[in-house]
Amino acid sequence: MTVPSRTGAARPLTVVTGGGRGIGAAISRRLGAAGHDLVLTYLRDAAAAASVAAELRAAGAAVLVEQLDTTDEQAVARVFARAREVGALTGLVNNAGAATAVGPLVDNPLDAVRRDLDVNLFGVVACCRSAIPEMARGGAIVNISSAAATLGSPGTYVHYAAAKAGVEALTVGLAKELGPRGIRVNAVAPGTVRSGFHRDPDRPARVAATVPLGRAGEPEEIAGAVAWLLSDDARYATGTTVRVAGGL
Repeated sequence: MTVPSRTGAARPLTVVTGGGRGIGAAISRRLGAAGHDLVLTYLRDAAAAASVAAELRAAGAAVLVEQLDTTDEQAVARVFARAREVGALTGLVNNAGAATAVGPLVDNPLDAVRRDLDVNLFGVVACCRSAIPEMARGGAIVNISSAAATLGSPGTYVHYAAAKAGVEALTVGLAKELGPRGIRVNAVAPGTVRSGFHRDPDRPARVAATVPLGRAGEPEEIAGAVAWLLSDDARYATGTTVRVAGGL
């Protein structure tokens, strides 16, 4: 595909994995409005990613859309190499996630559990590893964690919670490792969000009664936290997890 040429002052360039739907689409739109050029990746829904990209291009952003399985190390490396067609990488949002194994751990096949672990933790590691060499002038990484990392999600997806706890540990360690290189690493931990992520579409409504604020979150509320962490306003923030979970 052809990437629109960039004009004027240099714009930040951010890769958003899973950037075509739900929280990822909200993040992409928010960053586009904040002046970012973007590389959006998707796994299956090409039409949704193309629609978001069209919106962003109409607003003046350069956008590259790439299909990506974040657990495929070689595919990840190719996407970050292609990002150079747009410009110098300054940001990465590790948003792609999966929770296909749902219910008590003992009731789920291990191959489904392993796939979720790979997407939610290994995929984040793989994308960080490919992004770091591209951020020669410094940059910022935001990993999407979950309130499940500390709540545990018993009876629903404890393995997902464990993977997200790993993401938060990775965030702390990489922040210390990459700080001297001018790369900040933070995380955002959403609670239950109306995003289409859940296998049970009624789950956000059911969970709302347990949330101190009395409702599920909206994708745009997560996008705001991500945009802040990527902005100059957060230039002294690294190694932290911003919890956006309605009080959970």
